[in-house]
Amino acid sequence: MNLKLELIVLPVSDVDRAKAFYEAAGFRLDVDAAPTGDWRAVHLTPPGSECSILLGVGLTTAAPGSAQGLYLVVYDIEEARAELISRGVEVSEIFHDAGGLLYHGHEAGDVTHELPGQGRTAGPHPARADYGSYATFSDPDGNGWVLQEVKQRAPGR
Repeated sequence: MNLKLELIVLPVSDVDRAKAFYEAAGFRLDVDAAPTGDWRAVHLTPPGSECSILLGVGLTTAAPGSAQGLYLVVYDIEEARAELISRGVEVSEIFHDAGGLLYHGHEAGDVTHELPGQGRTAGPHPARADYGSYATFSDPDGNGWVLQEVKQRAPGR
């Protein structure tokens, strides 16, 4: 079986504000359709991604800002962070997990979901290990994104 993740619905409170945020962050606008007053779909795609996001009206009953742990894999975390900041996005400092386990969390409200043995340490991973350096940001509603540096994918990826 071949399953490809193509689209993630993000719950937002203000579609136009969210659309402007993601466009400013460099996401490509693919569709903005509102055939009725009760339904609107805005489809955007991160640069280089095969998976897109969908936001709008009448798409989900999830609370705005409830999408967390959305990973954007980047080749150079320092470059990606600088690019987002230049586009007006507030991005956390780069950090790594001192315990070597995956990080799941976001910066908004300093909420993290850490496993035992994890600890956020300032700066990129000392060896710049793949899957080892992170930075976070949130959209205006608090949907949480994680940048993760990967230069060489794990086998099978």
